[in-house]
Amino acid sequence: MLAPTECSAVDALWDGECSFRKRVVMERHGFGEGLYKYWSYPLPPGIAQLRHALYAALMPVAETWRQRLDAAVQSYPAEYTDYLARCHAAGQALPTPLLLRYQTGGYNCMHQDLYGAETFPLQAAILLSRPQIDFTGGEFVLVEQRPRAQSKPQIVPLEQGEMVIFAVNHRPVRGTRGWYRVTMRHGVSPVRSGARSTLGIILHDAAS
Repeated sequence: MLAPTECSAVDALWDGECSFRKRVVMERHGFGEGLYKYWSYPLPPGIAQLRHALYAALMPVAETWRQRLDAAVQSYPAEYTDYLARCHAAGQALPTPLLLRYQTGGYNCMHQDLYGAETFPLQAAILLSRPQIDFTGGEFVLVEQRPRAQSKPQIVPLEQGEMVIFAVNHRPVRGTRGWYRVTMRHGVSPVRSGARSTLGIILHDAAS
């Protein structure tokens, strides 16, 4: 998704002139060990464009998931501006794209990025650092919590600039009696050496 120079440019926004609305020290909240920052509106142009492009690509998938899991839920609009207006009408008006940084020993506990009642079911993360050069360890981890069964882990290997798209909360799985939902959580395993940076793109806005 991003060339090495683009990864460096995005990572440099951490100390740039763009505005961040919130800085989180993860260990203070029991989230893990590391730092992340949420941007304020207006988002940097490239981040805003990427967010709009992702919504356009993922909205048909989200709509299919909605129909398989809960067709009574309101359908997703074709235009991202209309979806953001829906978030804001629900009291969720704070942007959620973020930069994350981990140093040696840093990690992210398994979690879900839910910021209110309005939730878009898919989100993305782009690795900005170079595995085995800038850092070791720090694998992206998904855990699928299946009904009446043990949880299923999955490691998603990423190279610099690659994107992973994953479920925010639930995803549909076909069973013998039709579609059912499984709960998904994601995190990052401990960084064994170096420093790891990531761009996170969440498509619903936050209430706080």
